[in-house]
Amino acid sequence: MMPIAFVLLNAELGRENELLSEVKAIENVKYVYVLYGAYDLVVKIEAPDNETLKKTISSRIRQLKNVRSTLTMTVIE
Repeated sequence: MMPIAFVLLNAELGRENELLSEVKAIENVKYVYVLYGAYDLVVKIEAPDNETLKKTISSRIRQLKNVRSTLTMTVIE
C-alpha cells in the first residue's frame, strides 16, 4: 500500500479558492475538498514512499503563502 495522508488546511481569509487551485496542482495530491467548519480544505495525498509524502506536505503544501495552518493525519495499515 502506498503511503497516504489527509491534511486539513486553514487558508488566509478570502483566499480559499486560490489555495484550492494551488494545492490541486501539486504532484501526489489526489483529492482536494472545500469544507465548512474549523478547516477550509481537506487534501488527500498518496505518494510512492514516506519520504516523498513528507516532502509533499512540508516542502510543498505548508510553504504555500495562503496556508495559515495545517493538521496532518497519516493513514496506517
